[in-house]
Amino acid sequence: MFLKILAHPVFVNLNFHMPMVVDLSHPLVMLTGENGAGKSTLLHSIYYAMKGEQIDGYIYRLDTGKLKLGKPYLFDAEQHNPRMQLELFQDNPQMVEFLQMASHGQVMLAMFRENFPSLPEGTILLLDEPEMALSFSNQQRILKMLLELVDQKKFRIICATHSPVLIESPHTYVINLDNYINKNVADQTMGIEGASTLQ
Repeated sequence: MFLKILAHPVFVNLNFHMPMVVDLSHPLVMLTGENGAGKSTLLHSIYYAMKGEQIDGYIYRLDTGKLKLGKPYLFDAEQHNPRMQLELFQDNPQMVEFLQMASHGQVMLAMFRENFPSLPEGTILLLDEPEMALSFSNQQRILKMLLELVDQKKFRIICATHSPVLIESPHTYVINLDNYINKNVADQTMGIEGASTLQ
């Protein structure tokens, strides 16, 4: 399965070469790269393509081959934090109490344990930084959960992530946007690891 982006207003500003061809044939894809590399932009672009939505300035062609795709579900860990949307759970006081008492990381784990598995079989699950607020060991747990969703419910999963646990797993296919020319990413003059260039 390939997504061919012929025109995209944000990617043009990020100085990516068009057309941009993204290989989505693997069932568990990780989009990685520096801050500002275009991970979230690409993830949202994939979402619009999967839904067949036409966005101004965005021209794409999605080649699914013989795959029959389910519905896409986009989860942005920053924007969709259930703790910030308690009104959605007015009819479930136990859930409201849990959300008020639990940490951000505990809420994220609950999403993986309860919400994502309840999505229909074959769902295209698009996750923007699902590791946010999770410890190293819990990132390992969500990797196991992602693999189970692929294996047991035939999900196709695409994550924008910085997590070494997700990126370095032999079970994932990694698309590193740092391999592209991108003028939006800070260059090496910012300093070396462990050193500050603040004056």
